[in-house]
Amino acid sequence: MRFDAVELRSLELPLVRPFRTSFGTETVREALVVRVLGDDGEGYGECVAGSEPLYSSEFVASSWLVMRDHLVPALLAAGSTRADSVKDVLAGFSGHRMAKAALEMAVLDAELRSRCESLQELLGGTGESVTPGVSVGITTDVVELLDVVGRYLEEGYQRVKLKIEPGFDLEPVAAVRQLVGDGFMLQVDANTAYTRSDFDLLARLDEFGLLLLEQPLDEEDILGHAELARRLATPICLDESVLSVRSAATAIELGACSVVNIKAGRVGGYLEARRVHDLCRGAGVPVWCGGMLETGLGRAANLALATLPGFALPGDISATSRYFHEDITERFELVGGRIGVPKGPGLGVTVDVGTLERLTRRHEIVHARQAG
Repeated sequence: MRFDAVELRSLELPLVRPFRTSFGTETVREALVVRVLGDDGEGYGECVAGSEPLYSSEFVASSWLVMRDHLVPALLAAGSTRADSVKDVLAGFSGHRMAKAALEMAVLDAELRSRCESLQELLGGTGESVTPGVSVGITTDVVELLDVVGRYLEEGYQRVKLKIEPGFDLEPVAAVRQLVGDGFMLQVDANTAYTRSDFDLLARLDEFGLLLLEQPLDEEDILGHAELARRLATPICLDESVLSVRSAATAIELGACSVVNIKAGRVGGYLEARRVHDLCRGAGVPVWCGGMLETGLGRAANLALATLPGFALPGDISATSRYFHEDITERFELVGGRIGVPKGPGLGVTVDVGTLERLTRRHEIVHARQAG
């Protein structure tokens, strides 16, 4: 497809409740939405970078800048472009996987819409719905945590992930395990908050029969994760450490993980996410779909991804009401503990242009003539 322009929008979506991790607390989701435009059609994408460089070195302002000044001009200058060639078109620019993923996602949406094919079909997924989990942030105390988890249980979530950090780990995990019972799927996510000196403490998590322990150490400490994996019965899952098929293969070969959290934005797009899935499936390593507080655009794409056969564990996709009072697409609802997968062409959702414009805080269009 040939595109004449790319539109960038920065939005602000207030969260239903503050979401705290070891990186900090978010009360508003600053979302970066891109739209590719051309005579052949249009398509939407979402950049999952956060407002600040905490989870990742990428953040909204940096993603906007690199897209506007470098990635978008290169994409427009390439002329006719296929979604599976976007990675090569942008390969000369180092890093910025989340920004690149957003552009690939928009091209995918446009391309698939033009031939009336869904993202699920392209990726090779099957099924009408997925079983989601819910991610619970760090709370002020255990009493509040139990109240929050209890409400999610009432809503029908069948897997809970608790964010932990030093000083908020063993006691809250023990309390939630008692609340949900021994057979319930419970996992914890440290977001790199611990070091090798915490191995003895982390080993005590084995007492709680957890589904997995996600990213306890620094993202570059692959050998540390491998050592920890040998000491714990709880499976180690990597998130921030997995940036590509290559890094996933290295981590698996070194024994640093036995589960992988796949986030399409983190690995550079949904096509690379499928490659990571295929690698893990071939190695017998289960995967699940992580979340980044996406709008309905990213949520729709994640649902499609999560229907691939290697996604053996519930992901952090959740219903719209978990995060937002309003969204820029139709809402996703939890029905019978499951969420339906969009079946329409492209991402399978329709953008509410009025809401999109109302929530927009910054807007810019880069035209092909500017890129030239």
